[in-house]
Amino acid sequence: MSSNLFDLKGKVALITGGVHGLGMAMAKGLAHAGAKIVVNDISNNAIDNALKEYKADGIDAHGYIFNVTDEAQVIAGIAKIEAEVGPIDILINNAGIIKRTPMLEMEVADFAAVINVDLVAPFIVSKAVVKGMIARGGGKIINICSMMSELGRDSVSAYAAAKGGLKMLTKNMATEWARYNIQTNGIGPGYFATSQTAPLRVEGHPFNDFIISRTPAARWGDPEDLQGTAVFLASKASDFVNGHVVYVDGGILATLGKASNED
Repeated sequence: MSSNLFDLKGKVALITGGVHGLGMAMAKGLAHAGAKIVVNDISNNAIDNALKEYKADGIDAHGYIFNVTDEAQVIAGIAKIEAEVGPIDILINNAGIIKRTPMLEMEVADFAAVINVDLVAPFIVSKAVVKGMIARGGGKIINICSMMSELGRDSVSAYAAAKGGLKMLTKNMATEWARYNIQTNGIGPGYFATSQTAPLRVEGHPFNDFIISRTPAARWGDPEDLQGTAVFLASKASDFVNGHVVYVDGGILATLGKASNED
């Protein structure tokens, strides 16, 4: 077996929305495997703060501002990245939003906004990037799906619809682009310890207790738990892996859960 199966030296990776949280954790994983990191956002402040954090971790990342739902901005942004940093070898469609509103109370505009960012944007960005990948003879696309690609939950109808659609878009990208030596796969994170979930992860909080009891690994995920999967799907190690979603969830999707009287 080659010793450099997971080596990403010389590769350029674009992580959309990779300015915090799980996107940043995956980007750092790729960087430590040798990739040159590019992140995007719609906020100057978010980009500046993210680049400082990357630098503190020894990573010389590059930041670009464009809206992933605007095709003209995406095309211009991709062209600028490839001219200034290099051709994009790895794309992680990570940018996303969620609106927690019961369906009966949800405005159509809010539903559409979630679909636009979480499902339409990966189509727009992938389409813009893949043309160069085809011309160069290969590439890696990783779509950030969710457990909501498989399961429903109260108040996240738009998010679940988008992430379910993203799972199938991933399969269709693989169907159409695998012949060009482009591997398209997804990652479905479970429940992770991030700044956003900090208020829920207090001992005794009902949701914290629910997640601990519902997860066979009996803990929240650490953002670094995503890095190995991201590196695998971005590297030569996955050159014949196409159209799959890898759920990094501590086993939640593998089990019905425990009864209330079980240990």
